[in-house]
Amino acid sequence: MDPDRDPGLFGPGSVTWQMHGDPMMWIAGVRALYLQALHPRAVRGVLTNSAAFNRQRGRKDAWGRLMRTADFVGTLTYGTTGAAERAGARVRKIHRMLGVDDPELLLWVHCAETDSYLSVARRSGFPLSDAQADRYIAEHRESARLVGLDPDRVPATAAELAGYFTAVRPGLAAGDDARTVDDFLRRPPIHPLLVPARELLWRRVAALAYNALPPYAHELYGRPAPPPERVTRQLAATGKVLRCIPARLRWQLPPGHILRAMERLGPGSRPAPYKLRSQAAILDGGPGRAQQTDGGDSTRWRTPG
Repeated sequence: MDPDRDPGLFGPGSVTWQMHGDPMMWIAGVRALYLQALHPRAVRGVLTNSAAFNRQRGRKDAWGRLMRTADFVGTLTYGTTGAAERAGARVRKIHRMLGVDDPELLLWVHCAETDSYLSVARRSGFPLSDAQADRYIAEHRESARLVGLDPDRVPATAAELAGYFTAVRPGLAAGDDARTVDDFLRRPPIHPLLVPARELLWRRVAALAYNALPPYAHELYGRPAPPPERVTRQLAATGKVLRCIPARLRWQLPPGHILRAMERLGPGSRPAPYKLRSQAAILDGGPGRAQQTDGGDSTRWRTPG
């Protein structure tokens, strides 16, 4: 394949390609961190990893770590096949070095992330049918493979994802490590001059991401859960505002994978929600599949309106 025309792991025809270009994915990513922290062994591995980086680079690199995560997701979604495979190899190597390559832990991190992206996207108004939600979950067995999982052992539908969350819930807890993550997400260390911006903007982002968690997560963290309908309205309002920002302006922000993918594949590869609307009637075999299940909540929500 000509590397200049390589569509990558998913390609412009995928649900992943269209959905990951949405600005609400940043809020979804924070929700994923809150959810992932509820697995005691998984969060212990994350904090061990963070401690190593803290010793080497200091706590000021916290934002750098978040951006590296965004860069990894962007590479898997919009990069070439070779770039995605190399990124996956680097992650697997780091996991082996840190001793966090246990399939059980990797599966939890994967499912919490997949669920968070779907839940926030759908509740914020991103047009996604039930069959497309299933298709998105199935597509991400490929990203699971890149981090070291056997794709055949990863949920491939909304019902399977819901079953997975039901099975793991008894082992979830908000211990000291989860509280550490919670404190970090609410008040991440930044330059003193940026503290006002953190208080004005970031705390609202973190609060919305936290509020979007499923009810059992609120119960474990020990804070009252807001009414789900109110949170859905807040997500929809936030999505409407963020989507008013011109896409090319949003995509200028690091790491810039979408613009490079469009340069590689042409303007027809531009991520756009309307492309999913045209596919919905073809993909849906019947009403009510995905929203009738309840994983981490990603599958309960239709697009508002």
